[in-house]
Amino acid sequence: MSVRDPKAAVARGAALITGARRGIGRAIALELAGLGFDLALADIGPSDDLAETAELARDAGARVLQQTLDVSAIDSHDAALRAIEHDIGHLTCLVNNAGVSVMSRGDLLDASPESFDRCIEVNLRGTFFLTQAFARVLISRPRGDAYRSIVTITSSNVRAVSIARGEYCVSKAGLAMASLLFAVRLANEGIDVFEVQPGIIATEMTAPSKGKYDTAIADGLTAASRWGAPEDVARVVGAMASGALPYTVGHAVPVDGGLLIPRF
Repeated sequence: MSVRDPKAAVARGAALITGARRGIGRAIALELAGLGFDLALADIGPSDDLAETAELARDAGARVLQQTLDVSAIDSHDAALRAIEHDIGHLTCLVNNAGVSVMSRGDLLDASPESFDRCIEVNLRGTFFLTQAFARVLISRPRGDAYRSIVTITSSNVRAVSIARGEYCVSKAGLAMASLLFAVRLANEGIDVFEVQPGIIATEMTAPSKGKYDTAIADGLTAASRWGAPEDVARVVGAMASGALPYTVGHAVPVDGGLLIPRF
């Protein structure tokens, strides 16, 4: 866990992290807390996991707000952003981490409209409009000294086909394009937009396929012969959120141990 350096007098402001209760979201929260951000930790509802993440982030030196936010409920975005800023101050960073997987893995020909719509509503539509609302808030006020950024967590399935969860792939591929669109639109507004493409990361979402991936990794699926950790993703997000990657408009970073590198 990163611990804030009291000598680092950098104006950070506050970061809003969606899907923050555990896994990649928790690791990002702790990384940004150590970098000097205060945090709005958002999830679909209160939980012991979210409370634990908040406590760990406070231990790392951050002021922390826990916020209920259903990303798919786009009519609630503006009010949620106003409430967050009222309670914790100006937001300068958005990390779009909230997402859902398919309702059940299986044959692409059996994918249901309900599962497809759920992936689109949360992963793509909800995240698109939260990013839009966040950008409007930032543009509505003077830039100030703090670096401003939006980081969106997509997936290696932006590029790699997984026919057992096609609707998830479609939603994340759309989200990658949305990230590029916002990157171009916001570049001259002083808001840098980035994308992170996690590969096989040890989280609750990948737990059902642990045996399968253990074998595949041992057989050379990834160039680095190990699972990724949430902290691997968080370090990349920290670099993006803190301004360590200037002049990289719309940059996407795979955090996948070489999974997507063609080999023969």
